Amino acid sequence: MQPFASLNEDPSRREACRIQSSGRPAEFSAATMAEFEETARRYPNKQAAILPALWMAQRDFGWISQEVIDMVARLCEAPPSHVYAVVSFYTMYHRVPKGKHVLQLCTNLSCQMKGAEHMLECLKAKLGIGLGETTPDGMFTLEEVECLAACEMAPVIQIDDAYIGPLTAESTNELIDRLARGEKP
Repeated sequence: MQPFASLNEDPSRREACRIQSSGRPAEFSAATMAEFEETARRYPNKQAAILPALWMAQRDFGWISQEVIDMVARLCEAPPSHVYAVVSFYTMYHRVPKGKHVLQLCTNLSCQMKGAEHMLECLKAKLGIGLGETTPDGMFTLEEVECLAACEMAPVIQIDDAYIGPLTAESTNELIDRLARGEKP
C-alpha cells in the first residue's frame, strides 16, 4: 500500500480527499431529527454535536456524501468546510458508499508474519474484488488497515464491530459464506 500519492496520481481520487455526491438531498427523518435535537442539547453549542450528528447520518444514509456534510453543517450551525475537515480526519466516517459488511484486514507486522497477505488474496478471490472495492451486490467492502491492536489473534480481521482471528484460508471462506447467508460474524 502506497502511503502518499505518486507524482502522476490525481490527488482528488485518494480516499482521504474524496467526497462524493449522492445526487439527492439529505434530510433526517423525524425520529432522527428528534434524536439529534436531544443530543445537541447536551452540548454547550450545536457545533459541538458534529461528531454524533455525523454518526446518525452515517447510520441512516450508510455513508457521508456532500449533501450530508451540507445538512450537518446547517444543523450544527457550522461552516461546511469545518464538517468536511472532521469527516476527512476521522477514518470511521465513510466518504464513499460501502458494502453492508466492511471487511478490514490488518496487514501490520504481526499479521503479515502470520499470513495476512495470503488471507488478503483469499478474500480477493472469494469476493471477486480488490482493496477498496465493493461487491456488485453491495454486500462486502474490502479494506486493508494498518493495525487492529489484536496481535494475539493474528492474522485478524474486523467485520462490522467484531474482531475475528486467527484466520485461515478455510475459516476466511466459511466466514464470507456465513455473512452472505445473513449470519453474524
